[in-house]
Amino acid sequence: MAQRHHDLTGPAAGPATTGDALAGYLRDQATEFLRALRLHRESGGAAAHHSSHAGGPAGRAQPRAGDDGTAGGPPQDRTDAVRALRRSARRISGSLHTFRPLLDPAWSEDIRPELAWLSGTLALEHAYGARLERLLLALNRLSGSTPALPAPPSAPAPMPMPVPLQAQTQLQTPTQTQTQTQVQTQTQVQPQVQRQTGSAAGQALGGGGRAGAHPAAPDRGHLTVGAAKAGALLDRQLTLARTRAHSTALQALGSARFHAVADKVAVLASEVPLTPAATADLRPLARAAEERLADAVTALPLRTAGSPYNAEALIHGLSSDPAPHPQDAPWHQVRLLLRLHRYACEVVHGSDAPLDVRLLTAGQALDRHRDASEAASAAAQAARTPRIAPATAYALGVLHADQRHEVEAARYAFQRSWQKQAIGTP
Repeated sequence: MAQRHHDLTGPAAGPATTGDALAGYLRDQATEFLRALRLHRESGGAAAHHSSHAGGPAGRAQPRAGDDGTAGGPPQDRTDAVRALRRSARRISGSLHTFRPLLDPAWSEDIRPELAWLSGTLALEHAYGARLERLLLALNRLSGSTPALPAPPSAPAPMPMPVPLQAQTQLQTPTQTQTQTQVQTQTQVQPQVQRQTGSAAGQALGGGGRAGAHPAAPDRGHLTVGAAKAGALLDRQLTLARTRAHSTALQALGSARFHAVADKVAVLASEVPLTPAATADLRPLARAAEERLADAVTALPLRTAGSPYNAEALIHGLSSDPAPHPQDAPWHQVRLLLRLHRYACEVVHGSDAPLDVRLLTAGQALDRHRDASEAASAAAQAARTPRIAPATAYALGVLHADQRHEVEAARYAFQRSWQKQAIGTP
């Protein structure tokens, strides 16, 4: 049985939390959203599109970021800005979903899907970059070699971030750079893969290359011919997908749709459209979010997941259906419900929210589950490429099975963490 994390309605929960707490939380998150936009602009990522990248409102000024057209800040600032932008957008959208009876329904239903669209669009490029890195590291690990991680770029491309007038930011024009990928494969007894993927686009949107996330590896891994060709194929496919995601984000951030979202968030920073029902206690709504999570967890096969090496995640592994693995969907849904529950606790408890170790570890396990599931799907998709060599297909099959085992391990970790008692700190 799933165990509850916080007592949101009992006597020990303290005085009733009303709509004022919700309004303060939404204002704080809206302020963080606008602060992230300003940080992104100041770091050199707020340049507007050239006329050849039309999509923003006509008639806006389009000065360059600098006299030489280069970015003005370090890549890590742009990475942090985009991460903060997505973080605040998720929390606003999640809170609007959980506490929607207390908010103006027309306004809430209008902005919530737009925030989800923005967060999802900004996340794509980072997801492709992280997936490629995960798969290449797994190939090296499965080959018993030392991984050769890509070096961080020296001059990442700036990310256009047109900001509305209400956010009081200026438009700038980025210098266009190109993502370069070099894959060199030597076909010897133990060929050496030397890979250097230019991750300018990924650094601009806050991901992909993960500069500084790992030490430099001077030793290059030695792979078999099949593993080397599998790595090159994955590199081509995922780098192409990553570049397309970057272009999609550029178009989205230069669109009138983005400006409308940012304008609404700017208004939210000063005015929250609450209904008269907002004088009621927030805890029943937060409790409902917790119960939805508990019900979804109860429906999971936790007994099976609690048995190590149960091979449940490998079922349907040879299916020809390119759709996502069907047994992963309930786990992905629990991950989303867990996030909504965590945001509801932040609203109810504010800055005094107790630290729930079980929430933290369960969320981390579900994040690993999602990453491994998507990586396995990418390996399976690459294996469906026509006319690849048998050795390449074999290496991709082993890689797919490895990632499905990682899915199984993440389920086991979630089951173990969920059964533990909640641990809080005053």
